[in-house]
Amino acid sequence: MEKENQTNVSEFLLLGLSIWPGQEGLLFALFLCIYLVGLLGNMLILLTIGSNHHLHIPMYFLLANLSLVDICLPSATVPKMLLNIQTQTQSISYSSCLTQMYFCMMFANMDNFLLTVMAYDRYVAICHPLHYSTIMSQHLCASLVAVPWTVATLNPLLHTLMMARLHFCSDNVIHHFFCDINSLLPLSCSDTSLNQLMVLAVIGLIFVIPSGCILASYCLIVTAVMKIPSTQGKFKAFSTCGSHLALVILFYGAITGVYMSPSSNHPTKKDSAASVIFMVIAPALNPFIYSLRNNELKTALRKVLGQRKISQ
Repeated sequence: MEKENQTNVSEFLLLGLSIWPGQEGLLFALFLCIYLVGLLGNMLILLTIGSNHHLHIPMYFLLANLSLVDICLPSATVPKMLLNIQTQTQSISYSSCLTQMYFCMMFANMDNFLLTVMAYDRYVAICHPLHYSTIMSQHLCASLVAVPWTVATLNPLLHTLMMARLHFCSDNVIHHFFCDINSLLPLSCSDTSLNQLMVLAVIGLIFVIPSGCILASYCLIVTAVMKIPSTQGKFKAFSTCGSHLALVILFYGAITGVYMSPSSNHPTKKDSAASVIFMVIAPALNPFIYSLRNNELKTALRKVLGQRKISQ
């Protein structure tokens, strides 16, 4: 038992970007630009919502939390990726790998939960507009965010502690650009059946159930919108969901490409591209998807940027 709790591996090798040989310089510039653009965009969303009292409503409160998550999710992987490209190394220490795995799972789970809560918010706004302020009270909004944050924090902690108990032998090559739990488990010399069972349980509880709730919300929304007599009214109702629906399609489309495809220890460019969309590109696009389709948010953004220019 004591031997099983030890590890002979002090570091892992991240080979996820090795499927693009000879393009390290291009990858460095591309990922750096995407990361900085996403960082700036999400910070602007947070600054705009925080400084404008007219945006202190449930919809923008949830969007602010989503922007915070979209800052943290790529920050768990991209800086290390850029450092490895710059130094031409592929190593990551054992402790850093488990830490990265924890935060990736935590923020991915929270992203998923927030999209589900935002779907409920749109359902209430469209199907029960007269009771929206009563239903989406401050207490309910706080609970709808606090509970997911708690689950998203504790769930990956369980997986990380279970991973720390495994014994790793000589094989330390991860065919991914970050420490993904599905890439780490095949490297272990220990029995990983319990770990794999927990992963399947998480996929069922944390991704399948929320996605089902989102689907149910939009079925009710479509049913309610189709009862609106005017075409203009239908278009206005659907436009309030357009940004959120685009985020849902982007998020779950990438998740499906990463985790629902046949697993392999040697991912193809298609698999890696889906991972990049999920971990890097989607968080960078989210603020622009919302700001470009939301006139109220665009107006508030112009005011914030205008005030900064005047102060300078």
